Amino acid sequence: MNLSSSTSALAVRDPWAMVPSLGNLDAYISSVNRLPLLTQEEEVSLARSLRENADVASAGKLVLSHLRLVVSISRQYLGYGLPHGDLIQEGNVGLMKAVKRFDPDQGVRLVSYAMHWIKAEIHEYILKNWRMVKVATTKAQRKLFFNLRSMKQSLKDEAADVDTHRNTLTQSEVDTMARQLNVKREEVLEMETRLSGGDVALEPQSDDSEESYAPIAYLADESSEPTRVLEAQRRDWLASDGISKALDTLDPRSRRIVEERWLKVNDDSSGGMTLHDLASEYGVSAERIRQIEVAAMKKMRKALTEAST
Repeated sequence: MNLSSSTSALAVRDPWAMVPSLGNLDAYISSVNRLPLLTQEEEVSLARSLRENADVASAGKLVLSHLRLVVSISRQYLGYGLPHGDLIQEGNVGLMKAVKRFDPDQGVRLVSYAMHWIKAEIHEYILKNWRMVKVATTKAQRKLFFNLRSMKQSLKDEAADVDTHRNTLTQSEVDTMARQLNVKREEVLEMETRLSGGDVALEPQSDDSEESYAPIAYLADESSEPTRVLEAQRRDWLASDGISKALDTLDPRSRRIVEERWLKVNDDSSGGMTLHDLASEYGVSAERIRQIEVAAMKKMRKALTEAST
């Protein structure tokens, strides 16, 4: 495969060695912006080599030449309070997925195809990490989530009598956004409330004042809640006295089978006897031992249910 001299800088054994890690973000961005771009002919040639020969080196060159695209797209999402390096990292994952799936015979440049994969990966990362509580679950809510901020600012800029200190949406703005995004106005209001609400720390940020309380100070201790206490006591009874009483309802053979199969632990942490071991001892088939075990377990469950009611 003959490529022009403009891509000679990419022809290295380990193409990623040219790019520093995200530990030094400024150096990384500076490096990827200096990487040469591919012509359409070079891009098609590399993509075909990847598809037909699974050429990893070609994939690396395609990825390297589009790293600057990831940096550019990631800057659009800095307003969500997430580290720029993390956004770039997730965008790079999307870029690699795009390179893997790219078809050079479709007549579309990789930059146009990769853009959608990069944004999708960044969107997914933001939705998972922007808040502990997920703010968007459905497709319509995700669209609203990523368009609310820009549309809100655009509507304010268009208003002649805009109050620069106003953060809430007017009724007309809510109606306009709901119509343009094809969602209910109630959903616009709910998403606006979620996005405008700040995160609250569970624990106090400092111990300087005795009067500084955080939610952790007045949240209920569920372990002391009466229902939880009763449930814990019932579980303890079932695990000890309940099991003993249920075993007493079985005949000797059924009891031994259950104890060997479910309750016995040897010194080497292994279980008791297998179905075949028990079958050999009692002179019956392994299937017969399994049937006795099933019947015994059913009888024990019935005894436990009756004892706990």
